[in-house]
Amino acid sequence: MAEKRKSMIKIKPKKYKVGDIVKVDFIVIHPMDTGMAKDKKTGKIIPAHYINDITFSFDGKPFTKMKIWESVSQNPYFSVNMKVTGKGKITVDYTDNLGEKNSKSKKVKPKKA
Repeated sequence: MAEKRKSMIKIKPKKYKVGDIVKVDFIVIHPMDTGMAKDKKTGKIIPAHYINDITFSFDGKPFTKMKIWESVSQNPYFSVNMKVTGKGKITVDYTDNLGEKNSKSKKVKPKKA
């Protein structure tokens, strides 16, 4: 069973309306191990464990997909832009090289113009 990882989605600015372009920030707590480092206590190689696919969706429709490699830093931060088309839900789905799948969602609530 996949480990539930801590993650967060932020929408900037906090106040926006339909038609605005907002910045969607996503951060996840993940080791992003390259498979090239050694454990300091045991001296054994730490196996590769990194996120390799991310999809940003709005109400189930993908608007950004990313292919990630092991060279991305630990606890990676991703930022994309999105045009607000109405109320809905942003979902970020991600998978790592070990098959672990996780998802995080946030409601989109535009203010009236």
